[in-house]
Amino acid sequence: MDEDPKTDVSADQAKALIDSVIANAKDMIEDTISSAFRRLETQMSEREKTCESLRSSHISPESSFIYRDENFEMKDIGWLNIQEFSVEKAEEKIHEFIKTWVYEDSWQYCIDFLGEDIFPFDHRYRFRVRWSIPTRRKPIPRATASVYFTFVVSTIKPRTYPVDVLYVFETNRLVHKPGQSRFREKWLKDIIESKVALMSAITF
Repeated sequence: MDEDPKTDVSADQAKALIDSVIANAKDMIEDTISSAFRRLETQMSEREKTCESLRSSHISPESSFIYRDENFEMKDIGWLNIQEFSVEKAEEKIHEFIKTWVYEDSWQYCIDFLGEDIFPFDHRYRFRVRWSIPTRRKPIPRATASVYFTFVVSTIKPRTYPVDVLYVFETNRLVHKPGQSRFREKWLKDIIESKVALMSAITF
């Protein structure tokens, strides 16, 4: 028995409609990611804001994009899918991901959960990883360097889809995706050195 041509047309139209909705939703999510990171910067501590203003003259508006290092083989981990996501598991994944970075043993870090932002098509969970180099002479470091992670958990994608993960270094507008850019220890050192220099220049 031949299939009704109208049934095939209806199925094709339904598939095209679904594909269009998913594409439009993806565009909306990507458009709002930039504003989420701008809010991250405004939620920095007062000291971090001061340091940001110190270096802002070296940052152009065009520098706010997802950074990719094409000439280096990046290590990555298996991240969470939507149905697996929790704040605790996200922190575990950040620890696991940081283990793929190469840095001196003297560095110490801690992870803080900063909060959740709710958007029409996703929820975004923000974490701060604060880095420092404590020593015997100065067990409380003069300055720290922060890396901000955002987990974008879609509310419209299938539950088996992966969670999007992005991160940005304090005072830097480049947005990174795991597995696409190489960690450089120098970025942390530059942040701390600029803060120490700023504090040394302030006299009361």
